Amino acid sequence: MFTPSHVISAVAAGIVLIVVLEMLRRGSLRERHALWWLFAGTIGLVVTLFPGLLDRIARLLGVENPLNLAFFGGIVVLFLVNMQQAKELTRLEARTRTLAEQVALLDDRLAPNTQSDNDPSRS
Repeated sequence: MFTPSHVISAVAAGIVLIVVLEMLRRGSLRERHALWWLFAGTIGLVVTLFPGLLDRIARLLGVENPLNLAFFGGIVVLFLVNMQQAKELTRLEARTRTLAEQVALLDDRLAPNTQSDNDPSRS
């Protein structure tokens, strides 16, 4: 039997899936960033539609309270999302630094040529 909390959970999981898919469709979210959110939304929807599943999994893993298992799973997913974002941020910072250095070198190469072209006393 579905309680109001099951309905709310199913609606929330459905909204997460719809929003992520819509962001993917519009191109505002890349696939590699959406994987964990799609995973979390799907797991949330499955656990909501089959309420006894979380109880069985918790019992199998030796967790007394199934809600603790759900919170732990959520924390793990958020940790993995955070690690993915940190990796991407590190990669982009390194790329930005490299590009800034390349621009500085190009500016340095162009500066003497521009200065001598504009300065009549150097001719």
